[in-house]
Amino acid sequence: MTGLSVRYDVVIVGGGPAGMSAAIGALEAGADRLLIVDREIEVGGILNQCIHNGFGLHHFGEELTGPEYASRLLEELVGHEIDIATDSYVLDVDALRTVTIASPSTGITRVQAGAVVLAMGARERTRGAIRIPGTRPAGVMTAGLAQKFVNQLGYLPGRRAVILGSGDIGLIMARRLALEDIEVPGVFELMPHANGLTRNIVQCLHDFDIPLHLSTTVVGIEGRDRVEAVTVAPVDDQLQPDLSRTERIECDTLLVSIGLIPENELSAKLGLRLDPTTGGPIVSSTMETSRDGVFAAGNVVHIHDLVDFVSEEALLAGRCAGEFATGSARPADNIHLVPGANVASIVPHTISSDREHTVYLRVRRSMERSWLRLGDVYEKRLRYVVPAEMVSLKVRPRFLEHFHGDSLRIDIEPRDEQGDE
Repeated sequence: MTGLSVRYDVVIVGGGPAGMSAAIGALEAGADRLLIVDREIEVGGILNQCIHNGFGLHHFGEELTGPEYASRLLEELVGHEIDIATDSYVLDVDALRTVTIASPSTGITRVQAGAVVLAMGARERTRGAIRIPGTRPAGVMTAGLAQKFVNQLGYLPGRRAVILGSGDIGLIMARRLALEDIEVPGVFELMPHANGLTRNIVQCLHDFDIPLHLSTTVVGIEGRDRVEAVTVAPVDDQLQPDLSRTERIECDTLLVSIGLIPENELSAKLGLRLDPTTGGPIVSSTMETSRDGVFAAGNVVHIHDLVDFVSEEALLAGRCAGEFATGSARPADNIHLVPGANVASIVPHTISSDREHTVYLRVRRSMERSWLRLGDVYEKRLRYVVPAEMVSLKVRPRFLEHFHGDSLRIDIEPRDEQGDE
């Protein structure tokens, strides 16, 4: 193992959109030396395989493909003193923020960091996460893996593909497969609502006449060497399949799009406090975790709908990490946010009463015509909320001028039909 030959103001773990945006934020805060560590052979993360458009409307003000979005971020880093270690892995970050890195080319090295930003992103849930019964043939894969096969490696996963789960990657792959003349008999979703963005349901399913079957799941897989068929069944209110109403669908491929999990093995190893609902670290309004000088942003904290919001959050994390490293860290937060009625999760978990914050919420169930209530200090009308789409709220200091507690509950409740319009 080499000695501590290099010191960086900020070390960023992950070179995807969150990692590159955090680097931009750290530069804006005056950090001089930055290191980005990424396990892939080039930065960009999942964006490199997302060749469809729809990225960048919020952050760049124009519609871009995934690789174009990544390229824009990288262009902002060119010319600055930033080291990028690709094909490399962060093994550990100790209490003094000594970062241990493994790479096939340089072996095991250690660097000292003034601050660390965790931006590892997320991984897909697999068949094993939900224990689908049946044999274990080839042809069962996550939607993201199929996307990499088609868009980056030039391989087709099969000729007739069933998709389990209505996450955005699954919806996008339904369209992508159809464009490659692969038959998609349907997308099957366990929940009574879709889990992807409305625009993806319209553009990827409706526009290609691909049916979406809600409250339905795969209960069996057939095939020895290769998938030959799957069995699907409707589920009841308790999400239990009705095996008396099964349907057999012949196919040679099953794509699984059943959600993302924040990539938090390193977070757990660091002993960070984790939110059991999001699966990511508990963070303050500066995106600092429960360990001083360690920040986190993007899908490693909570799963985002749009990469634009990942960038906004990571810019904040990078700026605050840069401020910490240069000795100008912000005062601690004084208000804890508490999920209330129909609110599953809130990020960040704490805020300060003297600054403006963007707060992100996930709801538990769909609801039309509702109130978002921030304690008794602020309320906002919402046309509708669905679990698949994040709700954002700007919390301004004037909302909290007369609030003197240390915890603030956020509720999303139905509007009274009378007198609300």
